[in-house]
Amino acid sequence: QVQLVESGGGLVQAGGSLRLSCAASGRTFSRYAVGWFHQAPGKEREFVAAISWSGGRTRYSDSVKGRFTISRDNAKRTVYLQMNSLKPEDTAVYYCAAKETPYNSNYYGTQILDYDYWGQGTQVTVSS
Repeated sequence: QVQLVESGGGLVQAGGSLRLSCAASGRTFSRYAVGWFHQAPGKEREFVAAISWSGGRTRYSDSVKGRFTISRDNAKRTVYLQMNSLKPEDTAVYYCAAKETPYNSNYYGTQILDYDYWGQGTQVTVSS
């Protein structure tokens, strides 16, 4: 198993930036694809970004493409989500999620059911 803890959320003005971190403990983190999702009040949890275990493949939702960057440092067992040009509609709780994959796989998932492990979330609030 792997345990995930998100951090880096907070309150920021529109146009500002935040960097979220997803720190992992437990089994070898480099075997895991990681995704970021967000959930706004009254809405379903939605895909934001994902990265393969090696970092060689990434994917973004259309709403964040060009503004957000996902990256990972397997030595530090951490995945990052750099969020720039933030908009009020980015306000949500952000969750990271992980799924174990084979070493020869560039797999990542974009659906909630693709992932086996989830963190508790970190709140991001963007004021207008």
